[in-house]
Amino acid sequence: MKLLLVEDDVQAATYLAKGLEESGHSVDRAANGTDGLHLAMTGEYDALIVDRMLPGLDGLGLIAAYRAAGRATPVLILSARGEVDDRVTGLKAGGDDYLTKPYAFSELLARIEALTRRMQTRDSSDTLAVADLVLDRVRHKVMRRDQPILLQPREFRLLDYLMRHAGQVVTRTMLLEQVWGYHFDPQTNVIDVHISRLRSKIDRDFDTPLLHTVRGAGYVLSDVPV
Repeated sequence: MKLLLVEDDVQAATYLAKGLEESGHSVDRAANGTDGLHLAMTGEYDALIVDRMLPGLDGLGLIAAYRAAGRATPVLILSARGEVDDRVTGLKAGGDDYLTKPYAFSELLARIEALTRRMQTRDSSDTLAVADLVLDRVRHKVMRRDQPILLQPREFRLLDYLMRHAGQVVTRTMLLEQVWGYHFDPQTNVIDVHISRLRSKIDRDFDTPLLHTVRGAGYVLSDVPV
């Protein structure tokens, strides 16, 4: 998953982002509500984690503005204020869940995963298919011709993104931003390596190749030859 973390406490944000990344997720960070809202409105995220007390635009203001723009991405609110009225206010502002500080990282991770599962169910997008390749986003499983394919977390996110854009040319920049969370090109062969590994897993033992390289442009997942 690609997540946006809006937290002004540098130590807390660093700890949380590190844990999420070690769990296989990509994390963008903002330290104030204004920057957080800008990233939320311009990026593509599976969930937002928003601290309630932020400099400038506070967390509830951020969420209210985000919802007013018609955005439905799940939002988990973090706050040291844990009274019932505080939680109700947060949920009424547009939050989907509310976690009181201090919290256990395992609980936060479970809540984020639960929020995204519910969102995927509402969107009827928990299962993606291209030809005989099927990706189950809820169970985190991939099958081709009823044969299980084991993927690492980054490979799974890469395939998920390619399948959600099946038939479209996906550029290196798109992959760097949406799968790796980079807003710059680190000038490494990380994409080439992961594409090669993914291709060997989903195409090697099958007659019809699905993952194609479009020279000078990017990659496309399709059962039609490029």
